[in-house]
Parts: sequence; C-alpha cells; structure tokens
Amino acid sequence: MIALLTRLIGRLPVGWLQLTHSKGRLFAALAGVAFADVLVLVQLGILGALNSTIIQGYEMFEADIMISANDANTMTEGSNVPRQYLFEALADPDVVDGTTLFIGFRDWLHNNNDRSLQVFGVDTEKSGFLRPDLAAQIAPLRLADYAILDRMTRGFTAEEAAAVRPQTPMIFELEGRTVTVVDTFEGGVGFAADGYMFASDQTFLRLFPNRSTGAPNHVLLRTARGADAEAVAARLQERIGDQMRVRTFDAAAQEDLSYQTTERPTGIIFGFGVVIGIMVGIVIVYQVLATDVADHLKEYATFKAMGYSQGFFLGIVLEEALVLAVLGFIPGVVIALLLYAGMEAMTALPMSLTITTAVAVLIGTIVACALSGAVATRRLASADPADLF
Repeated sequence: MIALLTRLIGRLPVGWLQLTHSKGRLFAALAGVAFADVLVLVQLGILGALNSTIIQGYEMFEADIMISANDANTMTEGSNVPRQYLFEALADPDVVDGTTLFIGFRDWLHNNNDRSLQVFGVDTEKSGFLRPDLAAQIAPLRLADYAILDRMTRGFTAEEAAAVRPQTPMIFELEGRTVTVVDTFEGGVGFAADGYMFASDQTFLRLFPNRSTGAPNHVLLRTARGADAEAVAARLQERIGDQMRVRTFDAAAQEDLSYQTTERPTGIIFGFGVVIGIMVGIVIVYQVLATDVADHLKEYATFKAMGYSQGFFLGIVLEEALVLAVLGFIPGVVIALLLYAGMEAMTALPMSLTITTAVAVLIGTIVACALSGAVATRRLASADPADLF
C-alpha cells in the first residue's frame, strides 16, 4: 500500500503512515465516516422511495396534457374538474382524444389488517390512456363492481396475487359493496396508500357515492401526432382561463414531485436528514484530523523550520482526508444496502441505491473530508516553530 501511494502522489505517504500508526484511532475515524455515510445514504434512499412512489402513479397513464384544479398540487389532492373542460379541450384542432380520471381512497380489511387502497376510476372505452399492460386488462372492468388490484399491495402475498384470475376471482367487501377482483397488475406501495386498484368510472362512482360523474379529479388529453404539447397546453390555458391548470402530463408529474419534496413536511424532513448527515461527517473528520495535527505539531514545526511550505502540510492532511473518505465510504455503503433491504422487506417501499447516488455521496464525502482537513490545518499555518521547542 505504501509503495502504491508513493507512486501515486510522488512522495512518501506521510498522511497514510500517520493514520495507520494508531490502529484504534484509524478504526474510530473510519467508523465515524461510515456512520455519516450511512445516515446520508439512508435519508437519500427514503427520499428516493418517496420520489418513486410519486412518479409511479403517473407512470400508469399515457397522456400528453392534464387539466387539474388550481389547488391540485399533487395527483391525489385538489378540487374536482368540471367535465365541461373536457369538451372545451376537444374543440382544439390539436387535441385528438380526452378522458376523465377519478381518484379516491378506500380502506380494505384484508387478513384482519386495514389497508388503504388508492382507487382509480377510468373510462373503460379509453384504454389508450393507460399503460399497455393495464390497457390489456381493462375490458372486464366494464362489468359492474369489477376491478383489478395491485399485486404489490402491502400485506397482499404473492401466493394470493397468483391465485387471482378471471376464472378464480377474489371477492371482498369495500365500503359495503361487493367488489370482484379479476386480475392483478404491478403497481407499488406508497406513502399515501398501501396499493392501487383500477375500476371503471361507473364502479368508482358506486364506491364513492358522494362523487359526481360530471366532476372528475383530472382530465387527460392526447394531442395530434407532431403537435407541440406545451404549445397546445398554453393555448388551452388561455382559452379556459385561470380557474383551471393546464399542463403537460410530464410537467404535472415534475411539479407534483417538486411540491412533495420541497414543500411537504415529509420531503423537507428527509432533506434535512441529508444535511445533518453531512454536518456530522464534517465534524467527525475535522475532530480526527485536528487531533492528528495537534499530536504531530512538533514534527510539522520541524518540517516548517526546514523550509517546507504550507502547501506541503495541507497535502498531508488532505491525503489523510482522502484515505478516510474512501475507506469509510465502503463499509458505509455495505451497511446502507443492508438497511435498504431490511426497510424494503418491512415497508415494501422501493428502496434502491443507484450508481449516480453512490458516486455523488462518495464525491460529497471526499469534499467534506477535504474541507475538514483544510480547516484542521489553520492552527499549523499560524504556528511559529520557535514557540514550539
């Protein structure tokens, strides 16, 4: 290792030798860096799961433009949209099709556990607005009180999901009505619900008797081939006026994501968790490096009296910071992955560590350690060799 570092940095790896001189201190420093990495990675993992669950609701549909109420900051919130805006939008020459989308939540008692289902009510004659696999399953929903259920619903086992087929449907009570589930699809649990269920808009209105067929949650539109969806949305917004929000479907998804991660308490808390993890890491590494500088102050002063520059000492401390950052990152990632697996098994949330996130955390760790090292050398910069002997 010493030979490798000597070749890489072109001098004796003084920083590495100082770190490895005291194995106990080195282990404690690596544990501190790993702890900070775990804290950041876990917060990022939960934040990533939140982002995934927000987007997965949009990924079940295929549309170009969405009309929503002005107070609809998310897909599931906001006032209803008068159906008349669907017909106004269809009058635009670049809008070729449109449909209504109803969204509601219902509690489902399954195996003596209460589960929350996010129910989508869709027009079964407009299957083109659904993800292809969902569109292929939508025809049976024309029958009253028929539905398809998310096989990833929390508490819904793989064996139970595999047994649900049109020939062997699953029947249960939902808000006093008998619902017949004839198939399953891949959805995913979220922070708002334990799973999804699709039904026809007519079945939806029977499950939600206080809702009206003339007031869906959103209106989805398809534009003509080659049409600019943003330009069409802007034109519709001008025609409809400020009482509704007309956005491209992708823009609606991104605004929902931004709102929930920057303005909702859940997203803000996870964001603060990342910041706290970074601060903890900086403090830990600073303490380690500052103590190391203090312990070797006489040796550094000797070098200083011999004419070595401040840049030489900064290089040594940054070398130590880089070693701590890289070696502490490895166990941090391993522990974080184990925690991801445990949390995913317990909550069914999609916890995943992407290469981009891992690289970003590693770079952040190196920067934080380098910053700590630079601060730790301030005392050395002001030290006078004559005062140290």
